Formats: sequence, structure tokens, C-alpha cells
Amino acid sequence: MITASINGIQVSVEPGATILRAAHQAQVKIPTLCHHPDLSPTAACGICVVKVRGAPNMARACCTPLAEGMDVVTQDAEIVSVRRSILELILSNHPNECLTCLRTGECELQSLAQDFGILQSKLPKIVNERPIDASTKSIVLDSRKCIHCGRCTHVCQDIQNVWALSTEHRGLDSVVAPAGDIELAESPCVRCGQCSAHCPVGAIYEYNETEVVWKALMDPDKFCIVQIAPAVRVSIGESFGLKAGTNLTGKLYNALRRMGFKQVFDTNFGADVTIMEEASELVERLKSGKGAIPLITTCCPAWVDFMEKFDNDMIEHFSSCKSPQAIVGALSKSYYAEKTGLPADRIFMVSIMPCTAKKYEIVRAKDMYSSGHQDIDVSITTRELARMLKQTGIQLPYLPEEKADSPLGSYTGAATIFGETGGVMEAAIRTAHWLMTGRDSEKLEFEEIHTLEGIKEQTIDIGGTSLRIAVAHGLRHVQTVIGKVRRALAEGGEPPWHFIEVMACPGGCVGGGGQFWGVHDGLRKLRADGLAREDREAKIRRSHDNPDVKELYAGYIGKPLSDRAHQLFHTHYVARSQYRR
Repeated sequence: MITASINGIQVSVEPGATILRAAHQAQVKIPTLCHHPDLSPTAACGICVVKVRGAPNMARACCTPLAEGMDVVTQDAEIVSVRRSILELILSNHPNECLTCLRTGECELQSLAQDFGILQSKLPKIVNERPIDASTKSIVLDSRKCIHCGRCTHVCQDIQNVWALSTEHRGLDSVVAPAGDIELAESPCVRCGQCSAHCPVGAIYEYNETEVVWKALMDPDKFCIVQIAPAVRVSIGESFGLKAGTNLTGKLYNALRRMGFKQVFDTNFGADVTIMEEASELVERLKSGKGAIPLITTCCPAWVDFMEKFDNDMIEHFSSCKSPQAIVGALSKSYYAEKTGLPADRIFMVSIMPCTAKKYEIVRAKDMYSSGHQDIDVSITTRELARMLKQTGIQLPYLPEEKADSPLGSYTGAATIFGETGGVMEAAIRTAHWLMTGRDSEKLEFEEIHTLEGIKEQTIDIGGTSLRIAVAHGLRHVQTVIGKVRRALAEGGEPPWHFIEVMACPGGCVGGGGQFWGVHDGLRKLRADGLAREDREAKIRRSHDNPDVKELYAGYIGKPLSDRAHQLFHTHYVARSQYRR
């Protein structure tokens, strides 16, 4: 251990720990803007400067390792003056648009300016005026507000391995943009939104469609239906001061009805259907020998976008099953419409997702119009829902709980865990065991695949068949897994796994690009724990035991992988080779 002093407080940390980490351990706050626990330190902003006795210059706490016997000062008047000057420099290049910015009240720069009492800057205003880029219709890039912290480029390049963003030009003209200064829609961007989730200011944010939803709710000719994804229910409470992981499912149902939705369905119902289709697809490939192995999940739209651009040589391995969101949308305008006699063209389906890429998924291919109409009319993020709730004055934590509407509102514990890394795999195994053996597995939980490690592997025995599985989250780790499969197939060998679960965002949907800002592994774990608790407490924990899913297949679909199932629940993929690496 390394022992040193911070403001006279003795601290001991492991070798290699930074001054910033040691200060946190000593309950000493050092302001930062570029630092993020997900990312390697870049020291880009300079606000975390501290003094080290005996050193000629101030050090940046985020990237300076603590040394034995080091005597650090973080709080004197000179340090405060330097930090204030740095903030004033940043603010001199930043638009004064706090009142009309989506991040107002939740902006790290705004908070620091308030902490330092900066009411006006003495420096001249030099803002790099550029047009706002909303070309993806999923995320918006307003580079005028960029403070050059480097978080977005770091997460895009190093964590996601997409390389859609880079720093273009130099000096006062430098700007974060796609390479070549093109629009985001023309870049390799996969709309995962991790850049927006990590941005400290309002330079990158979700494509805001709350006004579209409000307009639909006021239209008497529209019958508005809503569905909520599993990860939303364990994060929405954070906007109301509740601990991450607090499950507000029943309260959300109540709130959505108060907002004016005629029917409240649950994306988890679609997750149970996804499992019926995907598990059947896996078992059919294993038993018949037809169809490529490994089977790779495709519930994540950012991963589908990435796959079509970078891994399209593997298309035959990808499950054709749609995501739960898409399935509930298709069933709302077909199954539900037919049961109720409601014209499908009157139904306005809104999905609430932890994901910015879901905005792209709803128009990704003609299969997303399988009901004869656009299956989902608009998809909004957790952040957009929070703003809508606050606009109504609804105090979510104090509402009584209600239930979802039938027939697309019931779900099992297996569906709930879709929102965390490893959850889709675990849910699929529960049903695959039943399909392969005719009986339920006694083992329901596989702790090894629910950790936050980037790649997780396990071999599971199903009735004497050894099923090799892998779970990857964060696109950099996904590329490692796909690379191993590609090499094994190229060499004529057996692939290392039979079944692979993929999530583009670290942690899965609980860490999605549409969740609240400030995400880190601590929050991801709390949210995932909230979903795991609901699964453990559920009366029904296997998708094939959901009575409404049984009724759906018996009276409308027939069986998994039937013609009608393929029409409503399956999609296809297109190779976009211009992005092939």
C-alpha cells in the first residue's frame, strides 16, 4: 500500500491509485469535468489541479499516481483561483442557453459554475457556431456546447469500438464530429447513445420526441397505447430522488394512465414471446443440424446496426427474432386490434425504452411494419419519460400501484431480466431446457453470466447435451467474441460456443444510452439487482409458462416459428459492406 497525506489526512491506497481516487477515499472532493469512472483519465479539462509539496507545478489529480510520502493540498485559495480561471475559459466558449438546454439542472458544467459563484465571465465570448446535427433521428450532436472533455470520443472509440466521433480541426476551430466532418447519419454511428450518456453537458443528447407524444395524447382520433421496457422501471425513480434499482412498475402503470394512455402494456410480454421464438430457433438448429451455429441474439438494435455494418459476414448466425419492443408493437396493431375490433390505423403505439437506438429500430426495415402499419409510432427514452412526468406534476413515488392491461401486459421473471447483461441468455436457457427435454430445469439462475465482466462463458448441461454459451456486453468485447467465432469457422473447426448473447451497452439495457446521465458500474449493478429481485419474487419465472403467451400461440400464432410467427415476430438483415473493416 502507498501511504500519503491529503490536506493533512493520512490515506493508504494500492500502488497506481491516482490522487483523485485517494482524495475520494479520504472524503475530499476534487472537482472534475473530463473524469469518468468508465474511462481512462485524459486530464483534458484541468479543473482537478492540486498542489504537491516540493513539486514546481500543480498536478492534475485525475492522472497523477499517489506516491509514498506525498503531501497533497487540494483546497487553498490559489487552487480555487486557478480552477475558477479554467472554468471561465471553458464558459467563454460555451453558449449561454441554459434555460433552453435539455441538461439544465443536470449539467456538470452548470453545477461547477454555481459552486464557484461564476455569475459572469470577464473573458470575451468566442463560440464556435455550427449547425445542430440531428441526422440520425436518435441522438443529437450540438458541438457548440462541447467542452472538449474527450468523454464521447473515448467511449465511442475505446469502449464501443465504433469510431463515429473524433476531434476535427485545431485550436479554437476544433470540434467533436464524425471523421471528415460529415453528418452522424453518414458515419459508422450505431446510435447506441453511450456518447450522450457520458457527456457532462448538453452537447450530445437524445432526439427529443416528447412533443410528438403529447400531441398524440391530445388527438381524439388516436387510441394511444404505451409499453415500458424492463430497465426503465428500475431507473426512473432516480429522477425523483429514489435509489437506483427501486422497482416502480405498478406506479408507472398508474402514471401512464394519468398522462392519458388508453392501454398500458409491458415490453416484458414481448420478451416472453422473444424467448419462445429464439429458444425454438436455437433448439431447431441444434437438433436438425440446419442453420448456422452459434446462434447470436439480436434484441439490441445498436448491435444489429453494428452487425450490419461491421460483421455482416456473420448474418447467417444471427437470430431473426425481433426485439420485445417490436413484438409488442406488432401484436398491438394485429392481435389486440382484432380482439377488440379497434381499427389498427387508430392505434398510436408509444414505447418507453432505456435506449436511443430503439428510435432507429422502429423504422429499420419493412419488417417493422408487419401489422400493415408502422408497428411502433414513436419510441422515447427513460430521460424523456422523466421530463414528461415532471411536466404533469405527477409525483411518481407516491402513486398507488396498478396492473398492466391484458392481453399484452402479463410477464414472467424471465422477461424482467432481459434488462441486464446475461438476462436474455438465462431466460432462453430456462425455455430451451423445456423444449429439449420436455421438463423444466431445476436450476433457474446462472450467477456466472450476471457479472459486469465484459465477456462471460459457461457450459451448461441440458438433458445430456453440453451447451456452450457466451455473454458479451459493450461492443469492444463483442468484437472479441465475434472474432473468435470467425477464426474458428475460417479454420474449419468447431465454434467455441453454441449460443451468444450480445448487448451493445456496458451492463446491458440498465446502462443504455437513454438512461440517466452519470452512469457507472455502481449504478448498473443497482439497477440490475432490482430486476433480479423481481425475477426471484415472481410466481412464474419461465417464459413458456406465461398463460397469456400460451393463449396467444394457441389461438392466434399456432406455434413458434410458424408462418404467422415469422410474419409478426421475425426480421431480416442487410449487409452494408461500406463499413466492413
